[in-house]
Amino acid sequence: MGKAGSQPRSSPLRKKPYWARGIIFIIIAATASGCSLSTSSATNSPAPSNSGSSAAGSNSGSSGRSGGSSSNLTESQQNAVEAARNYLQTSSFSKQGLIDQLSSSAGDGYSVHDAKVAVNSLHVNWNEQAVRSAKTYLQTSSFSCQGLIQQLGSSAGEKFTEAQAQYAARKVGLC
Repeated sequence: MGKAGSQPRSSPLRKKPYWARGIIFIIIAATASGCSLSTSSATNSPAPSNSGSSAAGSNSGSSGRSGGSSSNLTESQQNAVEAARNYLQTSSFSKQGLIDQLSSSAGDGYSVHDAKVAVNSLHVNWNEQAVRSAKTYLQTSSFSCQGLIQQLGSSAGEKFTEAQAQYAARKVGLC
């Protein structure tokens, strides 16, 4: 009995596992499209778009592949762009976090190069993504101003830049 097996809480940073985001994305996408989880995910039919996208500032264009610079992208990079757009519609990401998600073997498995090209081809308001992430954290946990900035900016956390993390903490009223 006692405290055997318990680990000390040395860091308040909470890391979001990339595989969990993938599962959440699949569930949300399946629910939104009205299909069951047992159907194949290899379909190329576009998801229904709503003009008031919940991915505040995630991109400036349609969710289709006919974007401005997509003609210069390889097929793999175009697929990575589509995956990135889908992630941004369901969750908030830092630029590095999105690149990591796309290139993770537990995520989409694109090459790091293709993930970087895809993310760089999007027009994302990373400050707004940081604010969305901060609001999500505050729905389930309590943070001080500095604690939230550390969580958002940590390499074990969300990987936002220091400036983006500070912006988000100010926007949600902690600083």
